[in-house]
Amino acid sequence: MGKRKESGFDVVTSMSWPAGLVLGLSAFVGIQYGIGWLWRSSSNPYLAAFAKVASTGIYSPFAWFALIGCCLAALGSFLRRRRRRRLLESQTGMDSLRSMDWRTFERLVGEAFRRQGYTVEETGQDGADGGIDLVLRKEGLTTLVQCKQWRSQRVPVQVVREMFGILVDRGAAAVKIVALGSYTPDAAAFARGKRIELIDGRMLLATVMGIQAKNEPEAALDNPLFFAGGALTCLLIAFALPTQQPAQRADAPSAPLAPAPPPLQSAGATQGIPATRTASAPVQAAASPAPKVYKADPPMSNEELRDWEKRNREAMKILEKTTPELETAPAH
Repeated sequence: MGKRKESGFDVVTSMSWPAGLVLGLSAFVGIQYGIGWLWRSSSNPYLAAFAKVASTGIYSPFAWFALIGCCLAALGSFLRRRRRRRLLESQTGMDSLRSMDWRTFERLVGEAFRRQGYTVEETGQDGADGGIDLVLRKEGLTTLVQCKQWRSQRVPVQVVREMFGILVDRGAAAVKIVALGSYTPDAAAFARGKRIELIDGRMLLATVMGIQAKNEPEAALDNPLFFAGGALTCLLIAFALPTQQPAQRADAPSAPLAPAPPPLQSAGATQGIPATRTASAPVQAAASPAPKVYKADPPMSNEELRDWEKRNREAMKILEKTTPELETAPAH
């Protein structure tokens, strides 16, 4: 029988409800921040543009949709867990076992094994006789379970042989066949000495009554307050997170400005000679490849002119010694 196609909601519901809440919060953070982070890390300019849009919080509705959807699925998982607990505790005898349909019978069997310390996985078979109905895990070992809710017909040897073939094919630790009725003598003989356990209706009822007699207190995962606290914590964490992402830091730092060259000092100021108001003119002329004629701005007397030329020649000699690469400006 083919496996029933499950939706994402069904998958989350099949998990334990704490796993559903953690998945919802992880999905919220991933959609709210992960999408923008992935696109920002890309060198594609279009993805970078989408990353800027994502930083505005445009994907927040989708993040909230994922979180609330997982919380509702976790609520479904919690309610299903409580219903199955009540299903086992409400059984009174063989008549109550015979009154249930095949799907309810499988749930009862799964709950009985869960209360014995197994982790139970329902395979989701879409039919009353779907082969492997439950997968049990305990202490690293996997056990396959098939449920037969036959009220009058006994389980034949062909079913046991088929399950033995599945046991060998999958490499499971053991196989359990749980039937509401009994087994044929050939089926019991074939299972003897193999890793196959045949459980009939009387044995199942004894197991259920033994679990009821223990009267174990309600576990934390079955407590409504514990579930409500976990769901509320996830919602509060989501509310506390900022909607918008922080502004993107520039990936490449801007190029530092080139330091301004130090001002060229006159040779006279370097050697302690007081600089005149026209001393910069000979320095500029020395740095120029072509000779130029410089004139004093204000009119000078002959004596001032001779004094200026004398100091200028002294400054040029000092400049030629300190900067030999510069050409000597022609004297005037």
